[in-house]
Amino acid sequence: MSGETLIQLALGIPALGALGIAMTASNRNLREGVTLVTAGALFWVVVVSLLPMVLAGARPEWDAIDIVGGVGIAFAIEPLGMLFACIASTLWIVNSIYSVGYMRGNDEPRQTGFYICFAIAISSAMGIAFAGNLFTLFLFYEVLTVSTYPLVTHKGNQDAREKGRIYILLLMATSMMLLLPAIIWTYVVAGTADFTTGGILAGAGLSAGALTFMVVLYVFGIGKAAVMPMHFWLPAAMVAPTPVSALLHAVAVVKAGVFTVLKVMVYIFGLDLLAETGASQIILYAAGATVIIASVIALMQDNLKKRLAFSTVSQLSYIVMAAAVPNPISIIGAALHMASHAVSKITLFFAAGSIYTAAHKTEISQLDGIGRRQPWTMVAFAIGALAMIGVPPTATFISKWFMIQADMATENWFALAVIIISTCMNAAYFLPIVWRAFWRAPPVDDPDDHPHGEAPWPIVLALSITASLTLLLFFFPGTVFSLAEAIVAEVP
Repeated sequence: MSGETLIQLALGIPALGALGIAMTASNRNLREGVTLVTAGALFWVVVVSLLPMVLAGARPEWDAIDIVGGVGIAFAIEPLGMLFACIASTLWIVNSIYSVGYMRGNDEPRQTGFYICFAIAISSAMGIAFAGNLFTLFLFYEVLTVSTYPLVTHKGNQDAREKGRIYILLLMATSMMLLLPAIIWTYVVAGTADFTTGGILAGAGLSAGALTFMVVLYVFGIGKAAVMPMHFWLPAAMVAPTPVSALLHAVAVVKAGVFTVLKVMVYIFGLDLLAETGASQIILYAAGATVIIASVIALMQDNLKKRLAFSTVSQLSYIVMAAAVPNPISIIGAALHMASHAVSKITLFFAAGSIYTAAHKTEISQLDGIGRRQPWTMVAFAIGALAMIGVPPTATFISKWFMIQADMATENWFALAVIIISTCMNAAYFLPIVWRAFWRAPPVDDPDDHPHGEAPWPIVLALSITASLTLLLFFFPGTVFSLAEAIVAEVP
């Protein structure tokens, strides 16, 4: 199949899957079967076909609709977009397996709507990954926000509706009031909105101050990247079921945010322009502050999902901070961290959902001895926790190593200090959970405790797969590293 056809299938397969899910709503086995087949088809038919083409240097394109003045809906695949597509499509399969166990195990309502919105969200993520210009990216970025809103408010209670309002209002406000003006400004001064190797703003005649202001508009306008103070939507969204939390934190939403930041830095501004003007310095400091402040807040949380949420806010800003260091090694580290954080953080959320499903526990203070009753779950959690710290042999060790090397090469001591301090803080808020689970005795005569084992097998299978991927990406990083390396190899 041609690259153009494969792009069309990348968008169409999840959309058709959503239709198939709706048509099979009366039979949950068939409905979930459609979900799994659709996720598998997206990966095996589309992504596996596109990956060797992109690694070989091909850049498939599809000009779908020309609207006006050379602006339209267009798609073009480059290594960074291919990496994001690999992450989203791979984890959709695993998250679908997990969702079957979680949604059934907790007897969640409105399951058909859940699977439909999930499929639409993945279609949106693929549109973001393969967007050929800022207009196309913005369009699918907004569709992703709208399609995930029903997932955040899935429980349908007052708390879910209130948190859902925070989610939709903050993400829509940042994109409409900051990101969209930045896109329009870019088109006006550059005469194009196409993603271009080396950037499109070098000859636009903008002053250093104007470039700095534009960078600020982009990074804070990309609310899904959760740079403080645009992060409030992420902890609020923890009201959603755990599979939705996994979608938000690992599969699509926050990864769409940091992907967009990276894409803009590399293909709109260009590394040379950022280095010459120092326009990204304010973002470097904002991201560094986010890393540390979010880590401090995470230390204060007893609710497991909230601690994981603030950990995500912190870890995302590693990527933003690396993108703000205009150095090829740093960009490689940022791209690698997209993948390594995805598999490790989804493992942690899967484990949290497993604990809730089997033991109905949500607080860290309730987890004494739970590793003896749910050993598979807590071993997987321990692997994910070590990955958040950056301990070998987990995948994040490699991505952090590249970031550290870039900071040392550029003598960026602020970024280096942030990574070192936050690594210690990561250990401070993750290791006590593991210690409590395995080395503290389970509660005696606790009315809230009841005999239980592991969660349903689809949940345990899914978290075992993602924990394994967290380790495998350390030993076999080849494909991910090749895509990351290809991003900077094209930069003039």
